[in-house]
Amino acid sequence: MKKPVLTTAGGHPVSQNQHSLTAGSRGPLLMQDMHLVEKLAHFNRERIPERVVHAKGSGAYGTFTVTQDITRFTRASVFAGIGKTTPTFLRFSTVAGERGSADTERDPRGFALKFYTDEGIWDIVGNNTPVFFERDPLKFPDFIHSQKRDPRTGYKNPIRMWDYWSRAPEAMHQITILFSDRGIPDGYRYMNGYGSHTFSLWNNGGERFWVKFHFKSMQGIKNLPPEKAAQLAGSDPDYAGRDLFEAIEAGQFPRWKMMVQIMPELDAERQSFNPFDLTKVWPHNEYPLQEVGILELNRNPENYFAEVEQAAFSPANVPPGIGYSPDKMLQARLFAYPDAARYRIGVNYQSLPVNRPLNQVTAYHRDGGMRFDNNGGRVDNYEPNGFNGPAQDESVTEPPLRIRGDAFRYDAHRENDDFTQAGNLYRILTGEERERLTDNIAAAMRGVPAEILRPNIEHFLRCDQDYGLKIAAKVGIKL
Repeated sequence: MKKPVLTTAGGHPVSQNQHSLTAGSRGPLLMQDMHLVEKLAHFNRERIPERVVHAKGSGAYGTFTVTQDITRFTRASVFAGIGKTTPTFLRFSTVAGERGSADTERDPRGFALKFYTDEGIWDIVGNNTPVFFERDPLKFPDFIHSQKRDPRTGYKNPIRMWDYWSRAPEAMHQITILFSDRGIPDGYRYMNGYGSHTFSLWNNGGERFWVKFHFKSMQGIKNLPPEKAAQLAGSDPDYAGRDLFEAIEAGQFPRWKMMVQIMPELDAERQSFNPFDLTKVWPHNEYPLQEVGILELNRNPENYFAEVEQAAFSPANVPPGIGYSPDKMLQARLFAYPDAARYRIGVNYQSLPVNRPLNQVTAYHRDGGMRFDNNGGRVDNYEPNGFNGPAQDESVTEPPLRIRGDAFRYDAHRENDDFTQAGNLYRILTGEERERLTDNIAAAMRGVPAEILRPNIEHFLRCDQDYGLKIAAKVGIKL
């Protein structure tokens, strides 16, 4: 039976639903990819009123203090001198669960950090993992749908999840992390955070460097065994949020050491892997971690709704000296995150106290729902103008972003190794950690038909033979 043709909401046939339109195989996305724009815009409006992802969360205020000088890499004022401090707000979250879900589910944890710098808001919207399940944003709504509730039954179904992953080998690295011991952190204080994406830094000399941001927990790493996590899900579903709040109230302020990996701009073209691929990590022996500063959380919000629920983050918020990269997932999030916030909270969401920068805002935006200031008063709202209104400042011009290649929907699976880094992670685990990892995966596969299990096991075998053989044995699949 012939399958129906996939169309846009306007009925136009879709030529490609696997690969976004980019300038070159590694290049940035093109806004003319309206199938991607429509897909993300619709996805952001599927739930009312909670966040589509990261719905359940907790947050706290704190400070970031510079401990090492990196001004040779960036002119960003947040790093302008050892000892400089910047106020921050950090929101932790689970990803797939609804607002009423348990804090102890096996799920990545959101790590969304807002810096109130003296040159505007800087948001790092990351997770507690250095990689993600997808490298192409065109597939993000599909992936999340596979993790959400079955549209017919209303409950979550592991068949949907493993059926999707059987066709998504790029997820293997993140799957290995998710089902390892670190898949269920013991609260938010005992886990690392990562910017995950590749960003860029640029200095006063117009030089650009690629960068990865890491936040290493100074409390150490603690994880929950599945049995304890299940018990807490029933007895204390707000376990992680409660632990964070009560620790700060007691003066036990959690801290993270901010580290960076720096890659010279032209090094990206010489790598055997795509350094802008969100499913990959950079080797630490080539690009070692460098300490930058200390993040400390030291003040709880006064009102959960006003300060945690209404907090909105966007990787598009970068001050001068920090920039983007050709990372396809990052490029889509530059659009999707503020778009989601405008829908969820309103077009003036950045005027809310928790989202407002500390420096003065001098924009020409006017009107819109929930405009609760003087709406710009009598000052007109166009530029250029003859009344001495705010004007551009060319001194903060970012250096050109190098791109190359023709616009096309490039197949990122072709000649891309989705298995070695996941296998490397498996091979550094202890024997006991490997047993727990494969036990967790086998348990999550319970009830999944053999025809879906087999292609998944093939993926694990390609990561590491022992990895795949253990899972096959535990789910009763004969190879």
